[in-house]
Amino acid sequence: MAKDNTTNNGAEVKENASLKPLKDEERSMGWGSYTMLWLGGCISIGTLTMGSAQLDKGLNLMQIFLAVLIGTLVLIIGICLNDAFSYKTGAPYAVQLKSAYGTKGSVIPVMIRGLPAIVWYGFQTWLGGSAINQISIALFHYSNVWLFFFVFQAVQILLSIKGFQGIKWVENIGGVVIVAAMFYLLYICVSKYSGVIYNNLGTLKPTWGIPFIAACIAFFGNSTTVMLNAGDYSRELKTGYSAPKRGAAYFIAMVPATVLLGIIGAMASTATGIANPINAFGTMVDNVFIKVVVLAFILFAQMTTNLASNVVPPAYAFMDAFKMKHKTAVILVGILAVCTCPWILTNDASAAGLDVFVKIYTAFFSPIFAVLIVDYYILHKRHFTDAQLNDLYAEDSSRSGINWAAIIATAVGAVIGLLNVDLSFLTATVPTGLIYYFCMKKMPSCKSFRKGTSLERVDTE
Repeated sequence: MAKDNTTNNGAEVKENASLKPLKDEERSMGWGSYTMLWLGGCISIGTLTMGSAQLDKGLNLMQIFLAVLIGTLVLIIGICLNDAFSYKTGAPYAVQLKSAYGTKGSVIPVMIRGLPAIVWYGFQTWLGGSAINQISIALFHYSNVWLFFFVFQAVQILLSIKGFQGIKWVENIGGVVIVAAMFYLLYICVSKYSGVIYNNLGTLKPTWGIPFIAACIAFFGNSTTVMLNAGDYSRELKTGYSAPKRGAAYFIAMVPATVLLGIIGAMASTATGIANPINAFGTMVDNVFIKVVVLAFILFAQMTTNLASNVVPPAYAFMDAFKMKHKTAVILVGILAVCTCPWILTNDASAAGLDVFVKIYTAFFSPIFAVLIVDYYILHKRHFTDAQLNDLYAEDSSRSGINWAAIIATAVGAVIGLLNVDLSFLTATVPTGLIYYFCMKKMPSCKSFRKGTSLERVDTE
């Protein structure tokens, strides 16, 4: 943990206050709140849509269950590996990247991570506005989806400006509502539509091989965004929790909820023939009171996911890259989310396209993840001194500029992943890690980046 704001050569560190390393007394979350944060973050209508998208692959209900389970477990392993840097140092993802990519080179992976978050932010906000509109129709017979879309966006921006204190408040309340509503949605599917669901999903002959592997990677990729910047959340968790304890929080929060949502999405779609989950559940629920409760669940799901997963990464990216204040960055993210035209992405015809979008950005995220893991676990051997950490913040940092080893490895890994987006995580991760390691070892331009790592002896031999 950094104790001061000076580098080892005495240079003053100039940093955005929101990006500085957090000390234990500055961290806002205990284990319970942290678990609720991840529960709210993984409750996504996008997961429901992903469940319905698997129907086109010919998977049956058991295969969808296994695909969600496997994809989520792999994701949790990745989060457990990548949250350690920030949990130990208190520094966010944007600073973690500087160790591997350099102070200028880190802008590339930061923006790659931020773009999908902004798209998801707009997607979730439109669904939230649609849910409010449906509630208004049910209770007051008044419809104005555009008004409720902008109102919902304004509320999210105000909560985001408050930082993790505002997010923590929403997650703790939303988590209770979400769990209760999720089980009720499952009850509706089973009690009212079990016959058609069994006929359409239960009797299908299993299709294993590439379609099943692709489904696993799709569900993994649906939340792989938070695997990259897991440190933005772990730095808010108070010290004293081991990796297994943090892993238990991820497991409890993510596995049951994600599996249920994937299954419910597939059930609702096959029961109604409608891919859009809001429209599907609107058809399935007749009672006005129950419909309002279900729509309230959808509303909370959008808000918790946006605040936890889709606002923080791009906001930190803008703060670090353009030296913005937190408030300004959050407002800019909200405006850009509107510019993604989410009303188009939420059409019934867009479910398959959303599946492809997820797999394409996974092809870019997997190489970045590989570079970060090799840098922290192999090159730095899980150890950052105060001087090394402060060096990442300094204007005259030894990490200044671009580390071409990381850029080359990421580019090659992305190309490999894009050759078959259905298998991108499997095909791109290991080659990227190997290329990064050997480039760091052999490239003369990486000399300053070897300082303080296990490769430092290369420059003295």
